[in-house]
Amino acid sequence: MKKISSLIAALVLGLGVQFAALADSVAPDALVKGVTDDVITIVRQDKAIQSGDTRKAVELVETKVLPYFDFAHMTRLAVGKDWKQASADQKAQLTQEFKTLLVRTYSNALTQYRNQQIDFKPLKAKPEDTDVLVRTEVRQAGAKPVQIDYSLDKQGDSWKVYDVMVAGVSLVTNYRDSFGQEVRAGGIDGLIKSLKDKNKQLETTVSAKK
Repeated sequence: MKKISSLIAALVLGLGVQFAALADSVAPDALVKGVTDDVITIVRQDKAIQSGDTRKAVELVETKVLPYFDFAHMTRLAVGKDWKQASADQKAQLTQEFKTLLVRTYSNALTQYRNQQIDFKPLKAKPEDTDVLVRTEVRQAGAKPVQIDYSLDKQGDSWKVYDVMVAGVSLVTNYRDSFGQEVRAGGIDGLIKSLKDKNKQLETTVSAKK
């Protein structure tokens, strides 16, 4: 998959900050808007992350973001039709490795964040809806606006993100073709191995930046 923009990383991070305090009482669009403003302030003030400290960015994402994403749902979407042939243990491994891949990719991109401006679009949803799309547009001087949208579903009293769309392209399903190729070449275990190898490469990159 193409390198994920720093915009995505910053916005994904934004969904995690103070989410626990707000998730049960605020509509999903208001939630995204409120916490993103806080996060951008934090990132702009964090000189270590801005200077390329990916390890610190990883820790930040793991602490603030992970509880509020449905990685099982995201992995199921990314694997697609091949998901049904995986055993329970293989599904668990796929979910863990895909989560690690996304976290490390986001964290690496987060160190590239600068001064983007985010516009939030009106939420087109009914009060009783349990699956919504929160739409945003990210603007930066000298570049075309980028549309970044979040799919969230309601689980009990809380909202969780299960996909991110960049310019209309789904983040998780964008992996589907490459995942399918890995499965055809080496089965589910081959896909797991491929994900582990990618994560080792990213880990090496992170360690080199310490």
